Amino acid sequence: MAKPLTDQEKRRQISIRGIVGVENVAELKKGFNRHLHFTLIKDRNVATPRDYFFALAHTVRDHLVGRWIRTQQHYYEKCPKKIRDGWQVEEADDWLRHGNPWEKARPEFMLPVHFYGKVEHTNTGTRWTDTQVVLALPYDTPVPGYMNNTVNTMRLWSARAPNDFNLRDFNIGDYIQAVLDRNLAENISRVLYPNDNFFEGKELRLKQEYFVVAATLQDVIRRFKASKFGSTDSAKTAFDAFPDQVAIQLNDTHPALAIPELMRIFVDIEKLPWSKAWEITQKTFAYTNHTVLPEALERWSVELVENLLPRHLQIIYEINQKHLDRIAALFPKDVDRLRRMSLIEEEGGKRINMAHLCIVGSHAVNGVAKIHSDIVKTQVFKDFSELEPDKFQNKTNGITPRRWLLLCNPGLAELIAEKIGEDYVKDLSQLTKLQGFLDDDVFLREIANVKQENKLKFSQFLEKEYEVKINPSSMFDVHVKRIHEYKRQLLNCLHVVTMYNRIKKDPRKLFVPRTVIIGGKAAPGYHMAKMIIKLITSVADVVNNDPVVGSKLKVIFLENYRVSLAEKVIPATDLSEQISTAGTEASGTGNMKFMLNGALTIGTMDGANVEMVEEAGEENLFIFGMRVDDVAALDKKGYEAKEYYEALPELKLAIDQIDNGFFSPKQPDLFKDLVNMLFYNDRFKVFADYEAYVKCQEKASQLYMNPKAWNTMVLKNIAAAGKFSSDRTIKEYARDIWNMEPSDLKISLSNESSNGVNKANGK
Repeated sequence: MAKPLTDQEKRRQISIRGIVGVENVAELKKGFNRHLHFTLIKDRNVATPRDYFFALAHTVRDHLVGRWIRTQQHYYEKCPKKIRDGWQVEEADDWLRHGNPWEKARPEFMLPVHFYGKVEHTNTGTRWTDTQVVLALPYDTPVPGYMNNTVNTMRLWSARAPNDFNLRDFNIGDYIQAVLDRNLAENISRVLYPNDNFFEGKELRLKQEYFVVAATLQDVIRRFKASKFGSTDSAKTAFDAFPDQVAIQLNDTHPALAIPELMRIFVDIEKLPWSKAWEITQKTFAYTNHTVLPEALERWSVELVENLLPRHLQIIYEINQKHLDRIAALFPKDVDRLRRMSLIEEEGGKRINMAHLCIVGSHAVNGVAKIHSDIVKTQVFKDFSELEPDKFQNKTNGITPRRWLLLCNPGLAELIAEKIGEDYVKDLSQLTKLQGFLDDDVFLREIANVKQENKLKFSQFLEKEYEVKINPSSMFDVHVKRIHEYKRQLLNCLHVVTMYNRIKKDPRKLFVPRTVIIGGKAAPGYHMAKMIIKLITSVADVVNNDPVVGSKLKVIFLENYRVSLAEKVIPATDLSEQISTAGTEASGTGNMKFMLNGALTIGTMDGANVEMVEEAGEENLFIFGMRVDDVAALDKKGYEAKEYYEALPELKLAIDQIDNGFFSPKQPDLFKDLVNMLFYNDRFKVFADYEAYVKCQEKASQLYMNPKAWNTMVLKNIAAAGKFSSDRTIKEYARDIWNMEPSDLKISLSNESSNGVNKANGK
């Protein structure tokens, strides 16, 4: 006989049946089990009462969703413009306000991260004490492989103040201060510094970098110890296997503090001898450099690090001393070399050179394109490369064909598959098979038809979103990337002004119609980049509203440029602008995306453009301007912008128009700062490449008038794009740096059961 229900259980059942209906109780049970397994990722062997509560709450919520959605349907939210009156205006992007269905919080793995405090040296070792603690809450996101049954984990961290945070202040009545201090702790993961092109030595940024590093390394150590490789009685023996199981790639210098942090864990906590700890640390870390711009390289104030992370500063000093002792032994009396290679810079106040720390603490250093890696070795870190040449290598960037072809350009992807099969999606090098169809006129027309369909679709998007009607048969000339002086959107803008002036001078002269599309974001504090946006939008206002110009030339600035917008514009592009000053772009990946999607490149011999030329042949790209050696020679000679201004009438006219307010009649002096920069402080030598750029653009226009020749060149580029797959890049990292072989995870998805899931979750 069944046990009678208590009054509380009766009320609970009545409440549940009121929500789901009597006939749905069985479904409720199924939903409960489903959420326990698939939402909370637990089984009954490990689930806690709180897990059961959340599983039930999710189940009940499922039955409320319909009513919830209907209630909210009267709300309408429109994405705000980022451009107002031609100026970039930042809007908060609260991307988590509606939650993230792909992530799973893991509060059971929350970890403490320490700041400030003092260091005590005792007979038993070194202790970091009296610290301020912030908790790191992990969130896991599944990262599925493509058709290989593998799902890896991306673990992100959110800062949380501990429950007793400043409880003393709270108890003595200073409630406001206690709450403010709590917010300061949680701000670590609430605010993201937007500048990745200019180093800002702010304490919050340093906190963010250490917070992620400290949480991640604690987590890595925990998992290593729990594995069969780390479960030994002797820590010294166990950690010998650490570099064989753990590879940490330092993606630029932002996680550089991982090196002293791992040393702190090994020496202070695990009690390893310094030499053993350093050997393991070097074998574990590798460093990827992403920029040669000096203003982007991190140099942290010694005073700031000493205050925030006192133990880490001591460790960095010891690393540096042993490093300099080695240099002094190899290069006796070479004081300049010691100064150049030190981790601590003395000029302008003591600062830690984080790139030097990364190089010294890693077993491998790489750039992200062949020319960039050469510059890293021969210029930026020349002394280190001479010391350990075998440590330096190249890993050219790549893009995933799944997103940047299959997803964003299905028409082209299907057309390629019809010719060479579908295996190219997993092995992009198979695109070389397309070379066999260069004389296939039907195939060339089909490629052109796909491009035209994409252009028509994007034209309709622009007409709807920007209220501007463009000619879908015009050449789509696209320049989309972060707004920065070295990427030379200004050079593009000067060409636009030149084309405008030519049309105005002789409206009846043959002109190949163009739609110039420029998009990108400026860092909020980057004044000159914001002025560049304002100039582009001001020029666009004049060009687009001039009846003499008509549909021959249109200029569009894409607001709020982002991945979802890139997926629309890249497949529609005819001409891809990759025009940075030679020697300044590390690699670029936009250039690869355009190439794969059938756009022709106009660009300098910079970044990955160099390898694109190697793959496709220079005759199949529009290459112009100075090479790296030319830039160096001009620097040595002295760059005089006025010489080019006086020698080139079309350049002079364009600059004079910008300077005298032709494009800003209500504010004639609006662009004075920008013009002065071009004359007196242009590190990226826009004027020096202007003439070659304009002539190269003329070649592009001429070829565009010959559809067969244009489309043949397009096909040659697509066929040559196979090298630029991220699959190839990752395989090279795994083989050459991480010492890893691909794993073959064979799982029969059709045989998966809830029991199988339960067993996996019980680990």
